[in-house]
Amino acid sequence: MIVEKQLISKITWRLMPFLGVLYLIAYIDRQNVSFAKLDMVGALGMTEYAYGLGASLFFVGYFIFEVPSNLLLDKFGASKWFARILISWGAVTIALAYTQNATMFYILRFLLGACEAGFFPGVLYLLTLWYPSAYRGTMVGLFMIFSAIANAVGAPLGGVLLDLDGLYGIAGWQWVFIATGIPAVIAGVVTLFYLADRPADAKFLTPDEQAWLKDRLARENSGMEASAGDGFKALINPRVLLMSLCYVGFPLAAYGLSYWLPTIVKGFGVSNTTNGLLNIIPWVLVAIALYVVPSAADRAASKTPYIVIPALVGAVCLLLSAVIPNHVVQFLLLCVAAAGIFAGQPVFWSLPSRFLRGAGAAAGLAAINSVGNLGGFVAQNVVPWIKDATGSTIAPMFFLAVCLAAAALLVLVIGRTLGRQATSHDLKARV
Repeated sequence: MIVEKQLISKITWRLMPFLGVLYLIAYIDRQNVSFAKLDMVGALGMTEYAYGLGASLFFVGYFIFEVPSNLLLDKFGASKWFARILISWGAVTIALAYTQNATMFYILRFLLGACEAGFFPGVLYLLTLWYPSAYRGTMVGLFMIFSAIANAVGAPLGGVLLDLDGLYGIAGWQWVFIATGIPAVIAGVVTLFYLADRPADAKFLTPDEQAWLKDRLARENSGMEASAGDGFKALINPRVLLMSLCYVGFPLAAYGLSYWLPTIVKGFGVSNTTNGLLNIIPWVLVAIALYVVPSAADRAASKTPYIVIPALVGAVCLLLSAVIPNHVVQFLLLCVAAAGIFAGQPVFWSLPSRFLRGAGAAAGLAAINSVGNLGGFVAQNVVPWIKDATGSTIAPMFFLAVCLAAAALLVLVIGRTLGRQATSHDLKARV
């Protein structure tokens, strides 16, 4: 007899720490520019706006290749495709250390986005193959905790690496890229041998466990509409399009804050190392929120409040941080804002798998993430532009607050729309 909770625990201990470490590496490689910019801007003679444009080109490459990447993952399997993603983005990250000018920086940032495209939605898709729907919100939350750990680790790491300036004739900003790119290449090789593509290939599961999980997921998927597994139809599914639009505000606020926070803290007059240590604090709060909120949402009938309320709290804190001049209060508000921005996102990501499966889930999740992450492109262009226009490092928080509040309100609209459109084939999901 299969004991469900023991099986889920067995899968979780096998998969989630490993996937989490991969995400930690990915997030550090994605965010290392926020520390590298502190010295790199001057070294390459770029303005804040020009650097922001280059940093944001990551999201253009990401947007273009996200859906094709996830569909190829469905075809080739997670172990091979994740290995390709990791090795290629690690190589590009290392190449960034040898950037000679703005044009080269633009090209490499675009290539980094193209290489990494498909990783995050690929993991979300992988979770639909391994977990019944009742567990997915919590699992996405556990997975995303590693983004908080990445920011907490990446912040002091970035500060320390910058302070290595001149070691072996290598600039501090170059060390940031070299030291964060190598782990991705190593992890890519490990992924080939460690990660099972699906439960049927998992040697750590017994035949009875594989059969139970296959039957459980088949029963859940049997109630979906016939087109739920169609990759193309998922891309034009009204629910996918609405969720894509809804999601934009979350990455916009997240990247705007995480990209700009080291610059704000630097304005307090602290050293690079102290800056990095202070930047650990908000991500500790984010990690706590990413566990507490999704766990509570999985036990609740209505998911909407667990997305909307944290986002509105985050928006209010961003707004207050821009009007209260005290540096300590500003920093505390930004810490709470970070937690609010991230806390509801795992709950949001648990929704699409209720009406998508297979290639449809791969395409739909990638579409939502790719469109939503254009918010990162907007943030990394508009935030430095506002700073250049106003001369204030805190003024961009007004913009982030408005965008996050708009996303929270749109969740309410989307929730009602999804509720009206949901049919018995969608398991009558309450959002």
